[in-house]
Amino acid sequence: MSSLALIVLFILILVVPLVLGLVGYLVHRHPTLAAPVGVMAAVAGVFAAFIIPIAVR
Repeated sequence: MSSLALIVLFILILVVPLVLGLVGYLVHRHPTLAAPVGVMAAVAGVFAAFIIPIAVR
């Protein structure tokens, strides 16, 4: 794995939990949007759909 791929993977590992926390916090503050766990799971699935092909390369 090249160093660029490792740096991108490291940045994603740092950013994804922050984004998941932000989405969970926003949904928690505005409960009419959706249930916090459901939204966080959906966002995690979207991130995984983009990250897994990059990591497998």
